[in-house]
Amino acid sequence: MQEIITYYLEMKSPDNLIEKIDVNGLMIVEAEIDEFRLNKFLYILIGGAWQWTDKLGWSDHQWRTHVENPQLRTWVAYLKGSIAGYFELKTDADGNTEIMYFGLAENFIGKGLGGYFLGKAIKSAWGIPATDRVWLHTCSLDHKAALANYQSRGFKIYKTETSSGE
Repeated sequence: MQEIITYYLEMKSPDNLIEKIDVNGLMIVEAEIDEFRLNKFLYILIGGAWQWTDKLGWSDHQWRTHVENPQLRTWVAYLKGSIAGYFELKTDADGNTEIMYFGLAENFIGKGLGGYFLGKAIKSAWGIPATDRVWLHTCSLDHKAALANYQSRGFKIYKTETSSGE
């Protein structure tokens, strides 16, 4: 069994965001119309390389319920017309906005897009009214540069958990 370390990170002020210089040509668009099939596609496209499996067995009804939640918002990144990545933000009544999913498609990893894209995700989270804290979690199964990217943008680890992988 593989040991998996989960890192929980937070940012408590928009002033903590350390932005990365604009990546020429990366266009980030909010999906303003809920379409559960888009989120399902993005989850599989982006998460396949990182063993995102928790939603793979979901029914269409479960996906629809997830995506049509008024506290959930989705953004898609495009580069030269191709889907380069996506992120989902989910808010709660206590002023927390979670970056639930964030990632780049495999063909776009290693091209210097991740820091800029993450900065835009964080700015989008802080742009949601009543956000007092932005948080996320990642784990040791993620890309080797993911944790460093989160920390380079200003996130701080507030908790870690270790578990056995299956």
